[in-house]
Amino acid sequence: MTARLWAAVVLVVLVVALLVTAALLVPWHRPPAPRADQLAALRDLPEDQVARGRAFHAALRPGSYGSLAVGLVAALVLGLTPLGARLVGAVGRPFGDHWIAQAVLGGLAVVFAGELVTLPFAAWRHTVLVRYHLSTQGWGPWAVDQLKAYAVGAVIGAVALLGFYTVTRVFGSWWWAPGALGAAALVVLLSFVLPVLVEPVFNKFTPMEPGPLRSELVAMAARDGVPVRDVLVADASRRTRAVNAYVSGFGPTRRIVVYDTLLREAPPEEVTSVVAHELGHAKDNDVVTGTLVGALGAAAAVVAVYLLGGWAGLLRRAGIDSVAEPRSVALLVALVAVAGLVSAPAQNLVSRRIEARADQHALRLTGDPAGFEAMQRRLSAVNLADPDPNRWEYAFFASHPSTVERMAAARAYARQAP
Repeated sequence: MTARLWAAVVLVVLVVALLVTAALLVPWHRPPAPRADQLAALRDLPEDQVARGRAFHAALRPGSYGSLAVGLVAALVLGLTPLGARLVGAVGRPFGDHWIAQAVLGGLAVVFAGELVTLPFAAWRHTVLVRYHLSTQGWGPWAVDQLKAYAVGAVIGAVALLGFYTVTRVFGSWWWAPGALGAAALVVLLSFVLPVLVEPVFNKFTPMEPGPLRSELVAMAARDGVPVRDVLVADASRRTRAVNAYVSGFGPTRRIVVYDTLLREAPPEEVTSVVAHELGHAKDNDVVTGTLVGALGAAAAVVAVYLLGGWAGLLRRAGIDSVAEPRSVALLVALVAVAGLVSAPAQNLVSRRIEARADQHALRLTGDPAGFEAMQRRLSAVNLADPDPNRWEYAFFASHPSTVERMAAARAYARQAP
């Protein structure tokens, strides 16, 4: 068989493997959250809290949609016209049009152009966060965080671009095979290594002071079969009032991380409830599931890009001869942008199912549905959540169940529990 025919067969196999993996590992059974309980929970929330959360999201909405639209248009203009290829060529020209300069510097220039056109919307978002007292950052620290994010993204992007275009040069018409393997390996590497390396760039971590809360969290993790190396406190208050906690790392690097804002805002039993939810992710290997799904998706995407490279009209529109040449990077960015938008509802659906399972884990582990519901109330109030978002935004942007869904799930659990 030809390389293209083999690629088509492998793409089908990867898509089937992705669907089977999702079917087997994603908890599609939805925990009970009756709509009647959701509406009752919504009525129980203070009216001013609900109104403030909805006003906050209404204020964010123009900037969020504007950033999405402008970013997508910029990606399409650069990718589906010769402009992107010309930009890559112009950046590489001072370096003798060397392919590495085009691939890395030209590719980063395309990505940075997209970031640049959406930067005003990011600044707009920051002004809204400050106005609603959710952000504690001034413009200087905010700009530093933006630069840090760009730097981290540039390093990852440079590695990915150099690896991709090295493979396309070395392996000829069969580049899709090692390219797919490389993409899957990169997803695995970033999933397991990136949190440990990148978290300290944005936050400082200090061990939680010995005391009843720390002892309870460590004991709960051990009781759950998820032993942790340490319990750390992140200095999140230097940028936000939002509350959160998470479990990071694997094996000997696993640790519980609690925002200092959570310790200030919530009583110990509510902190325990949040950490129990995060332990549920570790207990059910949700990071492993997400990594496997992401690796299969990345591999399939590389093979799909190879097959799309045979579409002469698409190449002509982008002003390139092949997707294997570095000047194709703008086209690849455009394809990724469209794929990300189209797949967002499915990705969020998977995420919500996994988060709902972690909620059930927290309820079983703590045996405290009242504490869980109180924590959801606090999360909604402090983080300015819309407790019951409209269906469109819920489908496209909600990675977690809504506040009223989580409160309703706690009430259903309380009715069923001994």
